[in-house]
Amino acid sequence: MDKLPKIALPAIFIVIILVILVSKSAVTIRSGEAGVLYKTFGGGVVTDQPPMGEGFHIVAPWNDVFVYEVRQQELFEKMKVLSSNGLEIQIDASAWYQPVRAELGNLHQNLGEGYLDRVIKPAIRSAARSVVGRYTPEQLYSSKRDIIQDEIFDETKKILDRQNVQLNEVLVRDVTLPTTIKEAIERKLKQEQESLEYEFRLVTAKKEAEKVTIEAQGKADANRILSASLTDKILQDKGIDATLKLAQSPNSKVIVVGGGDAGLPLILGNN
Repeated sequence: MDKLPKIALPAIFIVIILVILVSKSAVTIRSGEAGVLYKTFGGGVVTDQPPMGEGFHIVAPWNDVFVYEVRQQELFEKMKVLSSNGLEIQIDASAWYQPVRAELGNLHQNLGEGYLDRVIKPAIRSAARSVVGRYTPEQLYSSKRDIIQDEIFDETKKILDRQNVQLNEVLVRDVTLPTTIKEAIERKLKQEQESLEYEFRLVTAKKEAEKVTIEAQGKADANRILSASLTDKILQDKGIDATLKLAQSPNSKVIVVGGGDAGLPLILGNN
């Protein structure tokens, strides 16, 4: 019985050491994450091998594993930038990004876990200042928003591609102008819209007038041709034909032949 404590204490100590070693050696990487291995006695960050994937891993207890989220993430930024004429514009933009999985070791070695603040935020702010500085407030407010969005994406992507970060999309959610500038632009756009509407009415009225003129000219030409073709002889013949048809009608009437102008028959009574 006296020997039991002497044997139990070392065993307990060994068990505690083993538990600590196992806890230090066991690494669980969750869904959407990847791990970068750091070898304390083996050259530091491992960059020549793929990062550790999802699941349970055992590593040497003196090594470390840095876990990164490799799914797409979103950065929302409110930025104050200057337009081409020096007015302050506020842009609300979102960037969708994720680290390049195969280059995760290089990303960790060069930028570390704070790569969002070290690279992505400065990159999108720099691109926004550069792009917005090319346009006037009116262009930013109306017709150029999609173009500006694409240009900010292109310029930001050029920077991040060299930093082992993948940029998927940049969305310009809102462009806020100074109140006085916004009101002036809205008045101008309203005036332009009214001017376009007035021009449309003028064009429509002109086309309608041209249509009426063409129709009237056509009728006048037709009457002139008809008048030129109707001689006295033709009128007499047509009058005679009409008289004959009426004479065959069962209605009682008196026909005086040669009693009308130009010798045309007169029809008296039509009961």
